[in-house]
Amino acid sequence: MSDPRYQIDVSVVTRFLPEQSMPEQDRFAFAYTVTVLNNGELPARLLSRHWVITDGDGHVEEVRGAGVIGQQPLIEVGKSHTYSSGTVMTTRVGNMQGSYEMLAEDGKRFNAVIAPFRLAVPGALH
Repeated sequence: MSDPRYQIDVSVVTRFLPEQSMPEQDRFAFAYTVTVLNNGELPARLLSRHWVITDGDGHVEEVRGAGVIGQQPLIEVGKSHTYSSGTVMTTRVGNMQGSYEMLAEDGKRFNAVIAPFRLAVPGALH
């Protein structure tokens, strides 16, 4: 069971970006908006991200970096941080998952899991 002091919940909303995509060149652009909610008992700072992006052909790309969109936000208890970013894939369908490395106010580092979510061109799935 996870420690209730360190409870971060992550939700994601995705959308296809037709204006930035070129299907004839196998370029499919997607935006995603992430909300990171601190349901724990201590403020926590988002230090880094780790994404695993898998396209429809099974090719995997891993992305690691400091913070999110150039920020390392401190998320107070009961508060959230929302940001938007994007990715480009060579297939019409894929998925992303990962984790955020967090640093609680008491000095403990822990991971917040980002459950898998789908990226899909509208109509690509039946």
